[in-house]
Amino acid sequence: MTTFLTGARETVAPRRGGRDGLLPPLLVALTAVTGLVDAFSYLVLGHVFVANQTGNVVFFAFALAGVGGFSATASVAAIGCFAVGALVAGRLGRSLATRRELLLGVTAGIQAILVAEAVTMAALTASPMPAGLRYALIVVLSVTMGAQNATARKLAVPDLTTTVLTLTITGMAADSPLSGATGTHLARRLISVAAMFLGALVGALLVLHVHMVYPLVIALVILAAVAIIAVAWARNPRTTAT
Repeated sequence: MTTFLTGARETVAPRRGGRDGLLPPLLVALTAVTGLVDAFSYLVLGHVFVANQTGNVVFFAFALAGVGGFSATASVAAIGCFAVGALVAGRLGRSLATRRELLLGVTAGIQAILVAEAVTMAALTASPMPAGLRYALIVVLSVTMGAQNATARKLAVPDLTTTVLTLTITGMAADSPLSGATGTHLARRLISVAAMFLGALVGALLVLHVHMVYPLVIALVILAAVAIIAVAWARNPRTTAT
């Protein structure tokens, strides 16, 4: 229990001078953004994810097999634009390789700008959504999440990928005390899964019962906060020197 509580504290409120600084709680926040944005994309834009590309590969196969409700074009667009976002963020990551907080702040700032555009498009559209606007949203949001995923990969904070949870859930089981391991990283993995679950749950409830734009609005607020905090942290000599 002590190990679990220590892991939870280091994830949501890391101590000063820790190896990853303030990155863990900020990446947890971005994991919630993934849930919010994918809830919007799946429920509003058709059966397509803009963050979890494993799902799109499967959806693409379903579409080719003739399963109703899936679009091969939408799946390919999401995968391709996600890759573009990852490519751009990868180049940015190499230029800011030694300034991890600044890298996260710049990426989150770019994401916030893109999501703000998506909020505007979604807020002004009529129902049903025109196909052209649907694809515009898929493009913008997929680029956004590709950039986030590439940045999280570059930061390499253990068990906080912000997008893919398959290995996280595998680790929860394979490294648990029941398997003979110590379960050292159980708390962080649970927090990561919970963050995406809560983001997706809130996003789905808002789309179904309030308005489709609100998941993107909340994602925008989180991204702006992450960008401001990360940049401020990076510019503070007392934090960057530790």
